[in-house]
Amino acid sequence: MGDLLLVRHGETEWSVSGQHTSWTDLPLTQHGEEQAKSLAPLLSQRTYALALTSPLGRAIRTAELAGIASPVVDPDLHEWDYGGYEGVTTVDIHRSRPDWDLWRDGVPPGPEGHPGESPAEVGARADRLLARVDGTLAGGTGDVVLVAHAHFLRVLTARRLGLPPAEGRLFQLSTGTVSRLSTEHGRPVIAEWNTRP
Repeated sequence: MGDLLLVRHGETEWSVSGQHTSWTDLPLTQHGEEQAKSLAPLLSQRTYALALTSPLGRAIRTAELAGIASPVVDPDLHEWDYGGYEGVTTVDIHRSRPDWDLWRDGVPPGPEGHPGESPAEVGARADRLLARVDGTLAGGTGDVVLVAHAHFLRVLTARRLGLPPAEGRLFQLSTGTVSRLSTEHGRPVIAEWNTRP
């Protein structure tokens, strides 16, 4: 059975400032581009049966710079829709809602087309994606690599391990990293996390 490799895109201006970034399609910083390039040696040692990327430019560019050939864009890999908290930091949110927690409370609606998502809604997208890649992983012809975003990949990890979506809060994920979900005795496990060269 193949492994599931999770690649978080490289650094952007808002990942540095801590602003919630879902649909705002910021480019990688120069450092983010270097992070993405540095992943190539880690990823080139694997055989891929399938490569998927978020539709957002920061993920597509990361895949390109990391040497992932011809990834397929999958809308389910989009980052958590932060609704009315797009571009806002947790520190700023806590000024008016000191007890707010993304993993428990979700977000308020944003502008048209961005209603925001709850942890359960992000979990449903992760479940759909996992159902689609399970056959490829079981086929034994290689790994599946997903290039996406921190909060979405954290929820996906929780779901892969059989945990509720909100337990993604337990898996801190840095920019420009590779993580590997594998199996041990037929059960999903974290084999590597937040790896950099």
